[in-house]
Amino acid sequence: MAIQYLKHGRSAEESSQDAAKVRDVVTGILADVASRGDAAVAGLSAKFDNWSPERFRLSEDEIANCVRTLSPGQLDDIKFAQAQVRNFAQAQRESIRDVEIETLPGVVLGHKNMPVDSVACYVPGGKFPLVASAHMGVVTAKVAGVPRIITASPPVGGKPNPAVVAAMHLGGADEIYTFGGVQAIAAMALGTQTIDPVAMVVGPGNAFVAEAKRQLFGRIGIDLIAGPSETLVIADDSVDAELCATDLLGQAEHGFNTPAVLLTNSLQLAKDTIAEFERLLDILPTANTAGVSWRDYGEVIVADTLEEMVAVADRIASEHVQVMTRDPDYFLKNMKNYGALFLGARTNVAYGDKVIGTNHTLPTGKAARYTGGLWVGKFIKTCTYQKVLTDEASALIGSYCSRLCAIEGMIAHGEQANIRVRRFGNRDVPYGTAVPA
Repeated sequence: MAIQYLKHGRSAEESSQDAAKVRDVVTGILADVASRGDAAVAGLSAKFDNWSPERFRLSEDEIANCVRTLSPGQLDDIKFAQAQVRNFAQAQRESIRDVEIETLPGVVLGHKNMPVDSVACYVPGGKFPLVASAHMGVVTAKVAGVPRIITASPPVGGKPNPAVVAAMHLGGADEIYTFGGVQAIAAMALGTQTIDPVAMVVGPGNAFVAEAKRQLFGRIGIDLIAGPSETLVIADDSVDAELCATDLLGQAEHGFNTPAVLLTNSLQLAKDTIAEFERLLDILPTANTAGVSWRDYGEVIVADTLEEMVAVADRIASEHVQVMTRDPDYFLKNMKNYGALFLGARTNVAYGDKVIGTNHTLPTGKAARYTGGLWVGKFIKTCTYQKVLTDEASALIGSYCSRLCAIEGMIAHGEQANIRVRRFGNRDVPYGTAVPA
């Protein structure tokens, strides 16, 4: 049976046209903040968020007031989620080892793993203030050992969102700012009169935030350029349409442009899921958002074999892949392109998004072909070093280096080797010539 598409979403070309529309706007905002600093941030915040506080950085009293507005149960839930993220990040950090090895007698090579000096963790506001994004950025950076962690999130309802602020604070943020959008990314990345710039910016955001990170990359480090959330449900007839439709809807409510894709080898399940999706939309409070995503970006694909399902899934390279089949580990073994896998009907993407401990900042737009998501290693620089301990080792390496430099015609490089062959190997090598073999 050939692969069938019971439902198509928007084309890649249409999606790329959408992305192109924000480019000039972002370029202008970055230039404005670079030239005018705090004044530009204040003006843009008033324009886009109707937010004009005396200062954007929250004081200790303001942070404490936000924390006090939450119930003990809410604070416990945030702490539980952060403990799960911290535990997994700590295990990841412990897997990263420094290396030192003597590769030849007297030649020592090594690398050290060091955290970056400073990080800004962005937490989106938008339709939903993503409390969990504070855990994913701040807690993970803290475990990595980053000395300075600053955070930003836009105001919600004309004030800082208490749950987001509490999560930032409990996660270990050193500075907390209430502003959002491109102006927030620019202020933290480039610096202003009152904000010291950071080395790296992480966290999800809308198309404008993603474009700002893209344009700033190189001047600062970033985690990845995260576009609209994506989900792929891979299922067979061991599960039912209600479960499939529920897991698709769980991500479709993120925004109006969230791809939600069902990939199955059961034509009946495919048809039933389409019908069930429509039934659930009638009772879902966020249907106005999820319904648009499903209409414009939803897809239903029917394959024949498991091999075909893996091939299609790897081509899609989705951010989230929920596998509900008789043998979900088959996909763990054989799939190569995904942001995160959720294996079996007992787990789901929401667990990963909110609480289970893996990081929810993941590659979108097929970036899973070449990168994974945010993890403790993203905050770590692996820097190499070398030591040559003996005269004999320096002369040996120098002889090879001299001849290799001659092949490239890099005479001055060769002389760096030659001078050591002369001094440590007691060989007469004329200036500008290669050491004989």
